[in-house]
Amino acid sequence: MSKSQNTKHLGNYLILKMQVYLVRILQTIQILYQHIIPRWLKNRNIGSFVSIFLIGTVLSIAIASCSGNSFATKGDVKLKLASFSVTKAAHDQIIPKFVEKWKQEHNQNVTIEATYGGSGAQTAEIISGSQEADIVHLALPLDVIKIQQAGLIKSGWEIKSPRSGIVSRSVAAIVTREGNPKGINSWEDLAKDGVKIIAANPKTSGIAIWEFLAFWGSVTLTGGDEATALDYITKVYKHTPVLTKDAREASDLFFQQNQGDVLINYENEVILAGKNGTKLPYIVPQINISIDNPVTVVDKNVDKHGTRKVAQAFVDFLYSTEAQREFAKLQYRPVNPTVTQEVAAQQPPIQTLFTSQDLGGWELIQKKFFQDGAIFDKVQSANKA
Repeated sequence: MSKSQNTKHLGNYLILKMQVYLVRILQTIQILYQHIIPRWLKNRNIGSFVSIFLIGTVLSIAIASCSGNSFATKGDVKLKLASFSVTKAAHDQIIPKFVEKWKQEHNQNVTIEATYGGSGAQTAEIISGSQEADIVHLALPLDVIKIQQAGLIKSGWEIKSPRSGIVSRSVAAIVTREGNPKGINSWEDLAKDGVKIIAANPKTSGIAIWEFLAFWGSVTLTGGDEATALDYITKVYKHTPVLTKDAREASDLFFQQNQGDVLINYENEVILAGKNGTKLPYIVPQINISIDNPVTVVDKNVDKHGTRKVAQAFVDFLYSTEAQREFAKLQYRPVNPTVTQEVAAQQPPIQTLFTSQDLGGWELIQKKFFQDGAIFDKVQSANKA
């Protein structure tokens, strides 16, 4: 061990010992205040009492100073981030920037342990307690709402952050094979006979829910009724023999294993695959859904871990120009106005961009489409029959 390291360890040891001694002194003073001084004051003048009071005050301030600044705030902090699968590339760039910034500003080391997976699966683990995430960056607000309903996130989380808690955005894209042999040019074409679709499972994946809503809205928000939408969506899922657990697994199945004629995925994930050497033609339908990805602290867990201050700072950092530029580099549609303006020319506009609110909001969406026995389950049962 180097001389500097020995000096650092000795300094920490001396601070700890001083802290222990000062705490014992404070405990003694508290006993004096509670039991001895009241009796003693009957026979002593007020000036002596003031002297003792001042001594106690000085010692209390010294203890608070020692424990609050020299010891506790300089200790390392470990945060746990749970995010949906395709955000890893962005967080791999953003996390080191935050860690460095926090170190410079607070002289404190922060480690962020991130896990990635299907948004629904991540949500289930957090609710069950098998994963104690301090921060969640999930694929859709519905998953944060579920964690809130389980008592881990306080109500009003969406109004405590900029952009209603939405930190990244995308739209849905349709990827085809080279030359587009099946002639897929719109959502409607997915119902053609002989088309095999690779998509994810709404029970475990956020992109799968957005896919479903894009299918449904492409009918009901363009003049079609719900019976027509149900017929269309039943045909689409009949052409989807395997539902993957998340967006990344769907991409691997399509790009790496060459399964399927069509892949439905996030626009940013499709573009990233192309940059990594698996470039294929894709269509961004002009009738599309705004895929809104929320972020928030998990109140119960940050309070348990004592990490609220740093966790909230990381959430805030994700909205910064620096972090939003990293999202934009990976073709997310940023929510920071400055970055949105910077990349506007690179991201094609959508003719009709609808939101979850246009379909009734998340409470209705969950009840109508995705709870047990709802429309998605009925579609699956009909196709299996």
